[in-house]
Amino acid sequence: MSGQSITDRIAAAQHSMTGSAISKAVCKASTHEVSGPKKKHLDYLIHCTNEMNVSVPQLADTLFERTANGSWVVVFKALITTHHLMMYGNERLIQYLASRNTLFNLNNFLDKGALQGYDMSTFIRRYSRYLNEKAMSYRLVAVDFTKMKRGIDGVMRTMSIEKLIKTLPIIQNQLDALLDFQANPNELTNGVINSAFMLLFKDSIRLFAAYNEGVINLLEKYFDMKKGQCKDALDIYKKFLYRMTKLSEFLKVAEQVGIDQGDIPDLSQAPSSLLEALEQHLASLEGKKTKELTADTRASTLSSAVSSLSNTGMSFSRMDEKERQQALEEEQARLQALKVQVTHHYTNSTPSISTATRFDALGDLLKPTVPSHNQPPPMALHHPGHPHPGHPGGKLLPNDLDSSLANLVGTLTLWGPTMPDMQWSQPGEKKLTGGHNWQSKTMTSTTAWNPAPMAPAPMPVQHMVSGMPMYGMVPPQMGQMGSVQLMAPQPMMYNQPVLRPTNPFAPMPGAQMQFM
Repeated sequence: MSGQSITDRIAAAQHSMTGSAISKAVCKASTHEVSGPKKKHLDYLIHCTNEMNVSVPQLADTLFERTANGSWVVVFKALITTHHLMMYGNERLIQYLASRNTLFNLNNFLDKGALQGYDMSTFIRRYSRYLNEKAMSYRLVAVDFTKMKRGIDGVMRTMSIEKLIKTLPIIQNQLDALLDFQANPNELTNGVINSAFMLLFKDSIRLFAAYNEGVINLLEKYFDMKKGQCKDALDIYKKFLYRMTKLSEFLKVAEQVGIDQGDIPDLSQAPSSLLEALEQHLASLEGKKTKELTADTRASTLSSAVSSLSNTGMSFSRMDEKERQQALEEEQARLQALKVQVTHHYTNSTPSISTATRFDALGDLLKPTVPSHNQPPPMALHHPGHPHPGHPGGKLLPNDLDSSLANLVGTLTLWGPTMPDMQWSQPGEKKLTGGHNWQSKTMTSTTAWNPAPMAPAPMPVQHMVSGMPMYGMVPPQMGQMGSVQLMAPQPMMYNQPVLRPTNPFAPMPGAQMQFM
């Protein structure tokens, strides 16, 4: 059983009638069914964000409308869909969300009618605050911290001191909103909240990786900063240590709910001696009397701390590599399935040459021929520049594609106009319709008087030119009074312009075809 309510089906039908595929997909992704949004609906919406003819504001407004529902399942799944699109969709969506004055206003949301309404409403309020903070961070820095380039030449490692001191607090605020979700293993009891927790887990890894690289850059430049910058940097580092502890607790919950151990990074804290060195350096800049560390001791402590944090950053990249490999395998599987589908389609749709043609008693293929006395081969089916298609028995020629096609065209009458007087006959049966054996009737005068001999008007006489009947004008012979006798016309061979049909396999106009 699907689990969709009658309301979901009615809403989907309404969107189908109005032709709004996006609204229908959003409705399908946020049904009343207590399970996470289906992958096919999420994939379709991700595809929509990449299409330039799709209105991103309309998509976002549809998601906001779903969050106005009274059911915690619908609202929670709408938030999960939005979060998924912010992570994997086109950047246009998060840009639009960052440009809005208001996003999700769910601080007072409470579902009193459902079984888990009270508990899930609490997580919905926390989850919506994180999504609002994520969009706010993009508005302030115009970049998604979970998607920025990482590594030695990454964004956070190459950032200037002034910009770094302004950017790291923004990451801290977003990470605080994420860690405030505070879900215990015994509270992750359904597919909806589990889907939200999985997205938060992935965001926490990537967000803290950027945070970690920013702190490494901060520590490397700490002893070259001014007094005010050193004070801000020391405060940032202390907060970093506190959030690392909270993140480790969050990751323990992830491990208990079944997330793969290989996806959970190892958090290695810097040695406590580093904090002492940073505080002593700031005290010296403020003019306080403290025990100053030697340059070698300070460099050694800093190098140890940077190495420890770098190892932590390397462990963060394992999840990204695994996810990238999984996406690559899914894409290869899709391409393979598409290849099989296309091959199957072309295999079934390939036209086969029908053998249901006419054969004689000996099994030879009957072929159409043009009656002619001096030219046995049919001219209408002969293609210039190629061997005649009617040689040896009119069979299909395995090594001559053009001639074989010409023979099949003449046999099956696939193209061109239908030949009206086509007959099937055995080879050797020829009917004489012209040439030397044809003679016109003599005209006999019925008058009793004999006028003076005069040349009668020329009469059209049919001639065979190159196997085709033509009409020529032959002057009659002067004969006896009262009758005019015509001589038997001789075949005249001369060239006369003939309009060629556009189809080279069509019969010549005026040709009388007979099949032998």
